[in-house]
Parts: sequence; C-alpha cells; structure tokens
Amino acid sequence: MGLDERICQALDQMGFVQPTEIQEKAIPAFLASEQDIIALAQTGTGKTAAYGLPILQNIDPNDENVQALIVSPTRELALQIYNDLRNFGKFLKGIRSVAVYGGSSITMQIRELRQGAQIVVATPGRLIDLLDRKAIKINKIRTVILDEADEMLNMGFREDIENILGFTPAEKKVGLFSATMSPDIRKIANTYLSNPIEITIGHKNSASTNISHQYAVVQAKHKYAALKRIIDFNPEFYGIVFCTTKMETQDLSDHLVKEGYHADCLHGDLAQAQREKVMLRFRHKSVQVLMATDVAARGIDVKNLTHIIHYHLPDDIENYTHRSGRTARAGQKGISIALLHSKEAYKLHQIEKIAKLKFERYTIPSGEELMEARIQSFIAEFVENDEEKVPVKFKNEWIWPLMKMEQADLIQKILERELSKYTKQYVDAPDLNLEERSPTRTSSGGLTRTGGGSQRTNSPRSNNSGDVRLFVNLGKKDNLKYDEIREIIFKQTKVSGRAIRDIEMKGVYSFFMTDAESAAKLVASSTAQFKGRPVRIQEATEQKEGRNEHGGGGGFERRSEGKKPHRGKRK
Repeated sequence: MGLDERICQALDQMGFVQPTEIQEKAIPAFLASEQDIIALAQTGTGKTAAYGLPILQNIDPNDENVQALIVSPTRELALQIYNDLRNFGKFLKGIRSVAVYGGSSITMQIRELRQGAQIVVATPGRLIDLLDRKAIKINKIRTVILDEADEMLNMGFREDIENILGFTPAEKKVGLFSATMSPDIRKIANTYLSNPIEITIGHKNSASTNISHQYAVVQAKHKYAALKRIIDFNPEFYGIVFCTTKMETQDLSDHLVKEGYHADCLHGDLAQAQREKVMLRFRHKSVQVLMATDVAARGIDVKNLTHIIHYHLPDDIENYTHRSGRTARAGQKGISIALLHSKEAYKLHQIEKIAKLKFERYTIPSGEELMEARIQSFIAEFVENDEEKVPVKFKNEWIWPLMKMEQADLIQKILERELSKYTKQYVDAPDLNLEERSPTRTSSGGLTRTGGGSQRTNSPRSNNSGDVRLFVNLGKKDNLKYDEIREIIFKQTKVSGRAIRDIEMKGVYSFFMTDAESAAKLVASSTAQFKGRPVRIQEATEQKEGRNEHGGGGGFERRSEGKKPHRGKRK
C-alpha cells in the first residue's frame, strides 16, 4: 500500500495482517493525493489507522511545528487515538504526539506542547482553551482530521469546529471521518473541504452488518427483570446498557450491584478520575455490565463486547447507530437488543428506515430456559476447568460425609448450592414477553400486531400496560434538549425524570409517555414554569396529535407508507 517499512514493522508486531476495507481505500488516497477526503464507515472498522498511518508517513521529523491536528469528540477517544499513533510510529525517530483534552491539568498539557509536537490529538473544548491562551499554534498545519464528526455535531461542537478550522491555513488537507452523513456534516464538508474524495463503506447512515439487531417487547415495569434475564442467560455477557438519564444509569447500576452483578455506570456527573477508574475496570472485565448515557458513552472503544442493550430507544434516532456500533468492532460479531414497551413500534420503524436494517424478534428467556442455561454453563466450566493448581490431598475423615452420599444426591446438592441465586428467581417465573401485542413481520417487512386482545383505538387514556401519552407546551423552538425537558418537569413537579419516556419534540410543543400514576401528578400540577410562562401538561387528545400520528393508537402496528402525520403550522 506504499507504507514505510518501519510502520509495517510496527504493524507486524501489533498483529495486523489484513487491512480493513476503510484502510484499503483511504490509505492509498491519503498517500497519493492532496485532495480532501470524506470517509463514511461505522465505528470499530479501523478508521484510526486509515488516517493515522498516512499522517505518520508524511510528518517531517526535522520540523518541530504542529503539522497534523486530529480533533475527536471525547477524551477517551482522544487518548485511544494518541496511544494508537504511538504504537504505529514506535520505529519512527523524531516524531512526537501530544493529546490535549478536558478533565486533566491544562498547565501540564501546555508544558508538553512547549516541548514540541508534530501531531496534536485534541477535544474541541480544550483546543479552543489552548488557542485562546495562545499556548498552541496551528497556522502551519498540513493535515486536519475531524474524527467521529457526527458525534461532535451531536454534542454541540459545531461552533467550536468552525472556530478551530478558522485558525488553520487555507492550504491544508482535511479528512472528515464519520459513521453517518447528516445534513449538518454535509454543510461543513461543503464549506471547509475542497473537491473531496468520498469513500463510503457500506450504505450511508447504515449499521454494521456484523451486528444482529433484535428487539423484545415487555411491560415497562418488567424491563429490569428482562434485563437481568438477558444477562443471566448469557454467562459470557460483556456489554453496555444504554439508558436515557444519569439518574437511571445510577439506579440500575446500584440495583444490579446489590444483587451480585459486576456492574458500574458512566454518566456526566462523574469526575474524570472516576470515569477513568470505571473504564479501567470495564476494560479489564472486572465490570461486565456498564450502564451509560449516550453522551457519557461517546468515544468508548472497548474490544470484544458481546451485547449492547437499549433500555430505552434513543430520542435521536441516529444515536442507535452509534450505540450498536460499540459492539462488533474490527469485524467481530455482536448483538444489539432493544427492550421495548408496547408504544415504541414507530421508533423501531424509523430506525429501520434510517439505518437500513431489519430487527428480529428476541424472546426473553423463560425461567426453565434460564435454569437449563446456567446448569449447562456451570457443568461445562466445572468439567473443563484444567487450570494448574497446587494439588491438595483430602483426608478420608474430612470428606467421609460426602463419600457416604448417593451420587445423585451429591450432584443435586452441589447444583442447588451453586445455583441457589437463580433457583429463587426463576423456578415458576412468569413469562415476560407481551405475546398479545408482539410485532411480527408483514410480507412487506413491516411490523404489525398479532395474537389475542381487542383492536385498540387512538386514545390517550391509560392502556393495558398503564402508559399514558401527554402533551406539554415546550418544544424545539424553546432550544431545549430531551434531558432538559425531563429536568424542567422533574424540578417543578417532583415526578422522576425516569418516568418521562419517548419524548417527541415538535416546534412549540412535545408529546411524551409516562405511567398512569405519574400522569395524574403531572396533569394536576399547576405551578411549573419555564422562563416566566406556565408549563401546561395535559392528556394528548386527537385534536393535538392529528389523526394517525402513530398508526392509529401507538400499538405495535406500523402505519401504511403512504400516510404521514400532518406537519403544517398550528392554527
């Protein structure tokens, strides 16, 4: 591919054998042309090497100016890129990299920059701070890489990115690497890239083909029990559970730890030292179940994850691609399971359409299936465990009570003792799957309801699962994010943010789902205010929603493709 022998030597030591598709297309383009590049590929496909190896090859070790700038959305990703570059360039003399990011001493980072660095890996916020202090000069940059550009825009860094690019010289090479191509990314590409080469691996905005996308339908109150069953059914479970709020990540993590699971959480209230401690434990598999919010999990790159669980589907549909992309890294296989309640069918449809994928039904294991799986796992581990251990001689008088027992009784007692935790939970455990409202595929690939139960009407009242759809006079024109709407409602009404689900933001109003008890409290509340005006919460009526807003009642039934909800102005 035209790479320096010393770089190839480092790759050999790292076990690189065959380039990934993005590397195969991007590396020669970087080396052979001065044109800008847009590269679209899912996370975990080897994008760091795709731009990192050509950058290392093109660095002039005799020039101590910053020659290459790599901007990434999070400190975790910045550190990962920095470490990869050090490994890739271990046999190249005179090339130095520095990582600058928030949450660590800016004084120490300034000291490192003054010692000289040709490659700087930075998060947007910290880089802006350094530029304001005139602690870094990027006016002689030759290459700028915007890595995970879609995530940076989702995190609100657009202004920072434009500011940073304004400090760079007009003559430079820009590489824009992203998992999805949104209109905002296209706008940045049109503004700051000149006649770029476009490299697309798979379809634009599509999810990895190595991921099995599945969904399960349960009552909202059974989601925690369903999550535990998924973990218990897969003894090798090692994954991330995505939650909507910081509070939910902490609560679920605390509950799992109390019940003996190796769990922890990541959310925005953690200090950098705490985040690093959690991630170190997770990478070493001391933590097997990591609860995280979308923002906290951005930039996480951990190998060999088996599962991604969506405790709630994301409010921003494109976030599903980022979430599920945390598994199936570098060509491995992974499983993504969405835990749905009965009113989330429309979100599933949107994800299928945007990400160009198909969901398969996942059945939450029964108590009997779980017991069988745990017994088989224990026996396999017990029989195959051939680790070298110090031999211990047991005197007959010590073990005589065991030797007297019948073989069948001994096996029974061993299994009962080992599996007592699961026995208590799963003997005669109820079925959690909502069969009567389960979605199945139509001949056209859509979702429709099957099974017993009468056809539901489009009513905002409490349904069989206890959910109520509410209206609130806050929306996109208030410049609010989903979590901010939850926070306003929580602070004013004391109804937990966890009870506010499936927010649909419109121009000047929004809809959301909640349980019947919380709905009564919210509707009764008359003191909530936002910027001096009353916050009005009431049941969502047909007149507010427009007919067929969610396929005639919000159950697991997809509306026909020709019918779209009314998008005109309110009268």
